[in-house]
Amino acid sequence: MAKKASKVPFWVRLFNVLIITLLRAGFKIGAMYLLTVRGRKSGLPRTTPIAIVEKDEKRYVITPYGVVDWVRNLRAAGEAVIKRGYRSETIRAIELPASEAGSVLKRVFEDGIPPFLAKYFEVTANSSREEFERAAQRHPVFSLERVA
Repeated sequence: MAKKASKVPFWVRLFNVLIITLLRAGFKIGAMYLLTVRGRKSGLPRTTPIAIVEKDEKRYVITPYGVVDWVRNLRAAGEAVIKRGYRSETIRAIELPASEAGSVLKRVFEDGIPPFLAKYFEVTANSSREEFERAAQRHPVFSLERVA
């Protein structure tokens, strides 16, 4: 059974236009990066702002709105380019299994996740490991590795 994507709120789409403009101009905004990935159908580059989470010297990207187009594109391509300021790097994105992704999600929630994002997940910092694993099935987590 295919998982249905969460609906991205309209304000996020408007906010993304502003964030993309600022990031392309070289501004650094929190943990935000530009992710450019090849479209799975068109083959054209698609760019979206993402937040990269660093835990235990590893980098992750978490999908608060579920399986949206950039997630499908990243799954299909397996590689992308991330850019922050004027630095860019090619990365390999590895989708984590639910058990591992659930652990990452739990640590992110324990460290504090912005409330405007937390409401899109079905868990809280006090949720069980099993609940985080179920949430990870709806909100994929990718581990990012630099391509040499």
